Amino acid sequence: MSYDALKQERLHKVEQLRAMGIEPYAYRFTVTHQAAQLQATYRDLPAGETLEVVVQVAGRVMARRVLGKLAFFTLQDESGTIQLYLEKKRLSETMGETAFKILDKLVDSGDWLGATGTIRRTEKGELSVWVTTYTILTKSIAPLPDKWHGLRDVEKRYRQRYVDLIVNPEVRQTFRRRATILQSLRHTLETQGFLEMETPVLQGIPGGAEARPFQTHHHALDMDLYLRIATELALKRLVVGGFERVYELGRVFRNEGISTRHNPEFTSLEVYQAYADYHDMMELFEHMLAYVAEQLFGSTTIEYQGQQLHLAPPWPRITLRDAILEHTGVDIREHTSHAALLEAVAARGLR
Repeated sequence: MSYDALKQERLHKVEQLRAMGIEPYAYRFTVTHQAAQLQATYRDLPAGETLEVVVQVAGRVMARRVLGKLAFFTLQDESGTIQLYLEKKRLSETMGETAFKILDKLVDSGDWLGATGTIRRTEKGELSVWVTTYTILTKSIAPLPDKWHGLRDVEKRYRQRYVDLIVNPEVRQTFRRRATILQSLRHTLETQGFLEMETPVLQGIPGGAEARPFQTHHHALDMDLYLRIATELALKRLVVGGFERVYELGRVFRNEGISTRHNPEFTSLEVYQAYADYHDMMELFEHMLAYVAEQLFGSTTIEYQGQQLHLAPPWPRITLRDAILEHTGVDIREHTSHAALLEAVAARGLR
């Protein structure tokens, strides 16, 4: 069935639900537990055991199996997945005779459900919510990508990030880590007395870096403006105005190349401190990165590309000239011209 035909079929199911007096886009649902919380709390519950503990969960239906008078739905929330154990007899007693049929015929993968029930581990060992009542929270119109092939097209994953997050849950960990990194950076700077500032995004003259800006027009003032390419100049003016420690975690825009590793819109961190030199900045950066690593991984020793990195300060200090000399054998001060430097590099097989 084509994509458009699948969408039309689901729209028809919306009409069917409403004709039965069921609103397929509910306003609210009270959640008492998340999937990961249940998995952790009841990880030692033996197979075949049931607990009379009432829980309410909500999430997206990622997979469904209907086997006669039983159905098993995999429900995914922000934290992970939990199985819904759906029994026709049990649902009929609490919701009426049509409750199971609605699940079978009108609920699809991708839909959002809220479910109330008790805790049960199936004979096959799957922790489940044995559902007594359910609520259709959102009827999904667009079908999910094929569960076997997933979402593999790189461009589509970046353009439709929300779909990527649905079908590739590990991507959510990247988003969580990014949020932790930003929180940790702010914490480090604020404990050192830095103030977070917000500086103008629209500028009359773009500056602070060498890059092509995005241009727009302010109609009320009838003037051309530019999206900032750096936060540098405005932050320096704050230091001129009397603030001694300032920083900004801000979006900047550069109207140049684009790829999966080069976004024309990105976040930068700029820090300015009065009465300090580059030694102070090195120490600040060391402590900042070590704190971020501790918050992310619980340690200042991390593994990156198969190598262990030790981020606990102090770090070794080395000049750029000495680093190049150590790794290439080329002393950049011995070569007075660009051509001579290139010749020395080529002689060592580094080009």
